[in-house]
Amino acid sequence: MTTTSNSKTKTRKRFIAGAVCPQCKALDTLALWREDHVEVVECVKCGHHQRQTDEQVNKHVRPHEQVIGIFHPE
Repeated sequence: MTTTSNSKTKTRKRFIAGAVCPQCKALDTLALWREDHVEVVECVKCGHHQRQTDEQVNKHVRPHEQVIGIFHPE
């Protein structure tokens, strides 16, 4: 969902329940949003960022399935 304020578009960040940050190992601190058709995941505790394009997500789609998003902690 997006909201418009002062002619800029802001994207609402969503938290990923049960996710663990790959860098600081904190639980329930990962926020997910989209920027320019790229999924961005950020840890609100340590600031770790990870980006994934739609093309990377589509590589993992099997026939007759839909993918909301894939997160690969490193």
